Amino acid sequence: MNVSRATTEDLRLPDWLRPKLGKASEISTVQQIIKQRGIHTICEEGRCPNRAECYAQKTATFLLMGPTCTRSCAFCQVDKGHQPMALDPHEPQKVAEAVDLLGLNYVVLTSVARDDLSDQGAGCFVETISAIRQINPQTKIEVLTPDFRGDRTCISTVVSASPVCYNHNVETVRRLQGVVRRGAKYERSLLVLEFVKQLDPKITTKSGLMVGHGETESEIVETLQDLYAIGCTSLTIGQYLRPSLEHLPVKKYWTPSEFDRLGDIAKQIGFTHVRSGALVRSSYHASEAI
Repeated sequence: MNVSRATTEDLRLPDWLRPKLGKASEISTVQQIIKQRGIHTICEEGRCPNRAECYAQKTATFLLMGPTCTRSCAFCQVDKGHQPMALDPHEPQKVAEAVDLLGLNYVVLTSVARDDLSDQGAGCFVETISAIRQINPQTKIEVLTPDFRGDRTCISTVVSASPVCYNHNVETVRRLQGVVRRGAKYERSLLVLEFVKQLDPKITTKSGLMVGHGETESEIVETLQDLYAIGCTSLTIGQYLRPSLEHLPVKKYWTPSEFDRLGDIAKQIGFTHVRSGALVRSSYHASEAI
């Protein structure tokens, strides 16, 4: 499949990329509870187009350890470029209380990269999982972690808390890693997921791709094969949308039929849970993967 040569100025947002707004009440209720407790969700920080739908389905993705990342990935809207905030020792309890108030059946815990911390934030994941289970023992918990710079002790720490799913995104194809994911490495991300499966084969491993950076279909297929080869069985594929002029431009808007084709290819490779669509994000319909 040939990648479009159109410049950013030539590209216009297609109709299929205009998100459903959802009910304002479903968004405002969550926003109020989050704001009152001084905690964060990637749904809000990343302005996810699906947040109203997920909130209505009793699912949310909490952003741990503050809104400032120590990495400077060229695609991500999360705050970066200055000193991250000190950890809030009460954050795990606050998140657990929010989960309870919102009546969430399925929770995704993610975080900014915290390379400034001795354990890179692995302990915070464990503390938050524990706090949620004390109040809501039936709530299923998925983690979406950074790569922890490949530190196996950090990965083991999170796996020891037995989340139902361990998600780590490769984000893009091998060739574009240095451009898109500054400070991250393709092989390192594969090793994270492979090590999780070695530690606990029962944990579902999951990863995600953003398309639109100039990748080809053959490169995407190679990435899917690499992921499946190390035991990853759950996958999301979505369209990259440029958050601002300071971020990477969109090289191509993939069409709905192309997303369907990528999803079919993933299923043919062997992935048991696939979400492929323009507005799909890492936690979209996350509970269905379990």
